[in-house]
Amino acid sequence: MNRQQFQIGFILISIAIICWGMLPIALKLSSTFIDPVTLTWFRFSVALVIAFFTQVLTGAVKQFANLSKKEWVILSACALFSIANYISFVYALDYIAPGPAQLNFQLAPFYLAIGGVLLLKERISRVQWLCFIALGIGLMLFFHPYLNFAEQKNGLIWVGIAWVQFSAMSWSGFALLQKSLFHKLSPANTLLFIYVVGLLVIAPFADFSAFEPMAEGDWYIAVFCAFNTVIAYTSFSIAMKYWPTAQVSAMVGITPLTCFAFSAIAVELGWWPEMITANNIDAISASGMIVVVLAVAGVQLLPRYSRQKAQPQQILVDKPQST
Repeated sequence: MNRQQFQIGFILISIAIICWGMLPIALKLSSTFIDPVTLTWFRFSVALVIAFFTQVLTGAVKQFANLSKKEWVILSACALFSIANYISFVYALDYIAPGPAQLNFQLAPFYLAIGGVLLLKERISRVQWLCFIALGIGLMLFFHPYLNFAEQKNGLIWVGIAWVQFSAMSWSGFALLQKSLFHKLSPANTLLFIYVVGLLVIAPFADFSAFEPMAEGDWYIAVFCAFNTVIAYTSFSIAMKYWPTAQVSAMVGITPLTCFAFSAIAVELGWWPEMITANNIDAISASGMIVVVLAVAGVQLLPRYSRQKAQPQQILVDKPQST
């Protein structure tokens, strides 16, 4: 990966992280006027219109004609994973706050990296493995107040966590299958197909009557969720072309910080006090959040540092052989 690829990938994945940091708040607010399935249908419909005209105008839709039967099956599975990710994460927000939900979603980088090893034959260094272990420990520290399953309230929290984990695994499946198609299909075309399948699959279960009583503010939230979908997933999908899976997954791990930050801003400004409240974080939970952030940074930075440190040594070894 050269410097230009690194910069392009960094900009794209940063855009995705910011969008995903804001999205859980908007999804939480949407739960007061629309159900997750119908909202997902609306997000897909807006995204489909934008993606369709973009791809038709550029002539990129011709790529679909070159797909084999096996690749069509992979693409269909990619779409189903994506649909499951969208819907399950919104359901999770009925049980868990946006910030903790995003933090819990950070096991997705682990699923993504493991999938990269098993399916794409990518390598994970020893340092990265240690960072992923630290990531798991950090998450356990953060959620330590909810480890008492005897309390009914904690049981509901863990229902939300289970939904988030299902969403994370679904997202990882989508990302891995999408990357396996890069040699035949652009990320934009993959997303276009996902939106089409999503509309067809979700439509029978959507409650279209929910749109009639929506107020102007409700429409703002729904439209924001829709455009957030287009911007975030397009940026993420293209970033996967420039960066290895492990590095992308590591950067995604920073998403909870942006979500906590946006939640804190909303609380400070007094926006939506009935829905968005301050996160009560004790010292142990705070230390867990720090461990998560350090683990994510370690996966991203330590392998690059090790390679740079090894380069001068390699030059010294090779130099006598060239004289």
